[in-house]
Amino acid sequence: LRVLGTLVLLALFCVIYIIVCYVKIYKQKSQLPPGPIPLPFIGNLLQIDTHNIVTSLNKLKRKYGSVFTLYFGPNPGLVICGYDAIKEALIDQGEAFADRGDYPVFLHYFNIAFSNGEHWKDLRRFALTTLRNFGMGKRSIEERIQEEASFLITELTTTKGSPADLTMYFASTVANVIASIVYGSRFDYKDDRLKKITDSIYNNFCIMSSMWGTLYNMYPGLLDSLPGPHHQMRRNFEDITVISRESIKYHKKTLDPNCPRDYIDCFLIRIQQVIEHISPDIESLIMSIHNLMFGGTETVSTTLRYGTLVLMKYPEIADRMREEIDEVVGRDRSPCMEDRNKMPYTDATIHEIMRFCDVIPLSLPRCTSRETFYKGYKLPKGTYITPFLTSVHRDPTRYEEPFKFNPQNFLDASGSFKKEDALMPFAAGKRICLGETLARMELFIFFTSLLQNFTFKPLIAKEDIKLEPTGSGLGNVPMEYKCRIIPR
Repeated sequence: LRVLGTLVLLALFCVIYIIVCYVKIYKQKSQLPPGPIPLPFIGNLLQIDTHNIVTSLNKLKRKYGSVFTLYFGPNPGLVICGYDAIKEALIDQGEAFADRGDYPVFLHYFNIAFSNGEHWKDLRRFALTTLRNFGMGKRSIEERIQEEASFLITELTTTKGSPADLTMYFASTVANVIASIVYGSRFDYKDDRLKKITDSIYNNFCIMSSMWGTLYNMYPGLLDSLPGPHHQMRRNFEDITVISRESIKYHKKTLDPNCPRDYIDCFLIRIQQVIEHISPDIESLIMSIHNLMFGGTETVSTTLRYGTLVLMKYPEIADRMREEIDEVVGRDRSPCMEDRNKMPYTDATIHEIMRFCDVIPLSLPRCTSRETFYKGYKLPKGTYITPFLTSVHRDPTRYEEPFKFNPQNFLDASGSFKKEDALMPFAAGKRICLGETLARMELFIFFTSLLQNFTFKPLIAKEDIKLEPTGSGLGNVPMEYKCRIIPR
């Protein structure tokens, strides 16, 4: 009887819990845009393909329109779709949508991207100022990118036409550009520290873009108690932390406050100063390094890898780019940013790669910084927002054939480059990627340098190359592949 009584009490508790959850959900849904009906605790998990969240959101967009409510686990949030709806939120009402929502996989490792209020403004302002002081957007960083491109070309030449995986070549090259700003110098390609950094960043990007990353963001407390590859993310970040602590230790011993050498020096000097809104410390510096190294490496290197795959599937497009590169740059010097205006087809193709590959399909989550009205709804402060960037890059009102790779999307009738507002690979508004200028320079110089020097040959027929991502969550991960790198 005692056991029976316990079971009855447990059943009663469950019934009360479910009733309370449904009452809470009913009140929330009455104030938010329509969306699929959630269940207690699991929310809309049954409507989401955790292996490919983009496909699920596209289906819901077709049913509910440009703005709908989706429960990521027990928590409701708005998914915003299409260029017009995202522009209205992130740009036209930028201040109201400026705060960052929770994203548990990053919570303990990044500070610039996941802080709010004055703390975030100070961190971002400091990072932008420091990056610019060390050349971002200037000729000095362009020369650094050109130098790294020459190291990449030398490394790729050593493959001598044997099948090669481009993943770590591209990751090492891109990581070295941001490392030269953060740590003060590049790494040799054979340096174990560089391998640890690039392996950790790449593996975490893949996990975050998998089912495990999606589930962890929904149920962080539960997933912390369950086995799975998501635990590797913490170990990967710790590998980068060890390298950063060693570098910080050296920087502290050799610091000259009157002559900062890099980002770490500037942050150490900042720690010594009295700051009104922020008391930075070594842990804040380490999180900033995570932020810059992850954000400054993976998106660009994945775009290079994905873009090369696309160009192997469409070799006629790559050949036309090479013709333009040979005509404008020739074979005796490195491409530079001044060449871009004279190379409309190449520029258009790189922009189309950013659109088509859609490396970051979901902008990192936002939340409303204050009570605001949007699309006829009164959103309370702290409303969770997910901008669905794929819906911008596949918007049929902006692109005639959005699911087809076509550089003509960025060319006008005369063949000149045409800017398209419905392109948001770096997100938009107050939280736009602070490294956008650097990333655009890297993509142009690296792609043109690669095509100037090599032809990339797939190991399979071009018809068998699959361009659909193998994982889709935080990012779109292209299929793994090897290719032959043939010097021209």
